[in-house]
Amino acid sequence: MKLQTIACAVAIATGGFFFNHTITEAIAATQPAVSSTSIQPSQEQALVSRQLATLVDRQHYLNMRLDANTSNRILDMYIDSLDPDHTLFLAPEVADYKKRYGSTFGAALKAGDLSGPYAIHAQYRDRLKAFYKFMLAELKKPQNLKQPEVFLDTDREKAPFFNTEADLQEHWKKMLVSQVINLTISKEEEDAKQKALKADPSLANGQDLTAAEDLTPVQTLTKRYTRQLERIGRVKSDDVLDKTLNAMLATYDPHSNYFPPVDAMELNRQTSLQLEGIGVAIRPDRGNEDYTKIETIVDGGPAGKSGLVKSGDRIIGVAQDGEKMVDVTGWPSSEIVGLIRGKRGTKVTIKLLGAGASLSQARAVTLTRDIIQEEDSGVRSRTVEITRDGVKYRYGVVEIPSFYLNYRARRAGNEYRSVSEDTNNALKSLAAQNVEGIIIDLRNNPGGSLEEVAKMLGQVIKQGPVVQIRDGNGNVSVFDDTDGGAQTYAGPLAVMINLASASASEIFSAAIQDYERGIVIGSTTTGKGTAQVQLDTLAYGQATLTQRKFYRVTGGSTQNKGVIPDIKLVDIYDEEFGERKAKNALKWDTIPTAPFKREGSVKNYIPQLSAASKQRVQLDPQFQYLDTRMTIAKQAKEDKKVVLDIDIRKAELIALEQKTLDAENKRRAVTGQKAYSNWESYQASLEALAESRAKIKANKRPPLPEEETFVNEAANILLDYSKAQKQLRAQP
Repeated sequence: MKLQTIACAVAIATGGFFFNHTITEAIAATQPAVSSTSIQPSQEQALVSRQLATLVDRQHYLNMRLDANTSNRILDMYIDSLDPDHTLFLAPEVADYKKRYGSTFGAALKAGDLSGPYAIHAQYRDRLKAFYKFMLAELKKPQNLKQPEVFLDTDREKAPFFNTEADLQEHWKKMLVSQVINLTISKEEEDAKQKALKADPSLANGQDLTAAEDLTPVQTLTKRYTRQLERIGRVKSDDVLDKTLNAMLATYDPHSNYFPPVDAMELNRQTSLQLEGIGVAIRPDRGNEDYTKIETIVDGGPAGKSGLVKSGDRIIGVAQDGEKMVDVTGWPSSEIVGLIRGKRGTKVTIKLLGAGASLSQARAVTLTRDIIQEEDSGVRSRTVEITRDGVKYRYGVVEIPSFYLNYRARRAGNEYRSVSEDTNNALKSLAAQNVEGIIIDLRNNPGGSLEEVAKMLGQVIKQGPVVQIRDGNGNVSVFDDTDGGAQTYAGPLAVMINLASASASEIFSAAIQDYERGIVIGSTTTGKGTAQVQLDTLAYGQATLTQRKFYRVTGGSTQNKGVIPDIKLVDIYDEEFGERKAKNALKWDTIPTAPFKREGSVKNYIPQLSAASKQRVQLDPQFQYLDTRMTIAKQAKEDKKVVLDIDIRKAELIALEQKTLDAENKRRAVTGQKAYSNWESYQASLEALAESRAKIKANKRPPLPEEETFVNEAANILLDYSKAQKQLRAQP
């Protein structure tokens, strides 16, 4: 298949941001708040249910009918999405749901009948209310924090539902005791940290690390539960629809997803690097969790142009054009984002409270939403230097955060931004600087446009197929590099990957590996080997639907297995993350190899390069630190129960903290830095670092030492590769 044929009404998407539900708690700004008992689907929502159920029944890759068996599985997925730890619904209730709705759940969705899931959600909200009210009542009683023989199960995903309300409430009591223990220990540590800051203000590094409200653990939980109880009253039909349709899609595979309107805005932002809003970045105020503050302002956005919005302002109210101001004090920032964002040309009024100002000094600012270009996102290029035997070597680094493409703008004939163009420019710029080699950094890249990754592979290989695609009927298409043999960069190449590199990242790294065009370095990728169509013409919101699987030119799928690097480095992610642990993930398989010609002989050098890399890594303080931290985290995760005794929990926590502190101080000693005298000083410094970095734009933020050590090692591997090739050529 030629690349030109891909420009169609629906984008073929391979990547993470086409399936990650990034704002699962966002609230649609266009819907008024309603009581939990009166939420009903709109006509548009019923219609999108019919549309999506029909599509998944007829056009999903699996060709799996939406029959009684599938319907029962969807119901199970729906219940688990509402109550993942099985601590709200009772076993008899779940049995009743299955009896009433199980075999007809899918057929009802195809008919636009949402009465079943909406009824279940209403009971879920009622049970949530009962939970918070129960916890608030229990907080008025003294809690026994010393129960060395009592344990709380922390992993209840596969545990049975409780049979009786008494059993359920007994578990709730254990949850409460555990939370009080956690907050008691946290408060003691926060007090110790503030004491350390007072004794040594330099730990704050100029940042405001003032403690939040001085509340007792009971006061904190009372406030938290009260807020959560209030939040139930703000649940809207979008939230119910979101859970319902995503339960249906997740029964087929993890990457078919539904996005209500506000979430669709976030989806479009990630795929196009632009959004419709006022141009501010917000986050919770560290000094008072009641408030959300403006952290940064986008240059040229409506907020910046007005001159009336300042960094540090707290948002206490939001009003749509001509509507009543909504008090958002105490709201989570995700909900506030949902109110502020909206269509270009519409107006929104935000009520702002300046830093240190009283409520009487609050001011209202009306802004007209516009398209905000995220100029600080996208491809970033730079150089790094390493020294070997007194000689300096300079390498180029191209950081690719996603395979973005504003296909709507292209479809409309407007100017658009694409990752392939940005990468091509970066490669040209680095090559002009005569770097020794180039490192393509795909770490944490969730994927994106299939067309873009094909174009980018054409920039570094001569010619040939780059990926194979198979549909649900078994038809295979081959995507070729069609630039006539043109090659933007033909020099030494390395590709960095990790467990958060998905989909399009895996297509790119797999092709580089199969062509032996470069060296793939890091840890095994996600294993997301499926492609979705993005459905942006639905009656309400947007969706993605898995319709194809992609395969390497050698015929093996990246699905489930991922791409295994040529040279392995420390994996910084939990092994539970990734396709191999996902529910209903498609299986790994193979198809015939596509004819292609290898462009290098990397494999012959891998044993030699791996041995040299292993020696460096073992001596590198940053890698030693990361390896120790991962070992500590793995040990802590193995415990599926926690004891309800504060003294034992403190001892366990102190032991983990001491191991972590020892690892940090060992790293600091080797790198010539002063050791932290205690855990509190270490935490204060970490918090100061996080605060300072949050105020820097992403593309200006310097990499942390433990991040940059991967890049330096990749450069060293490329240098080893070049030297080994020269030695081979020099042999008679």
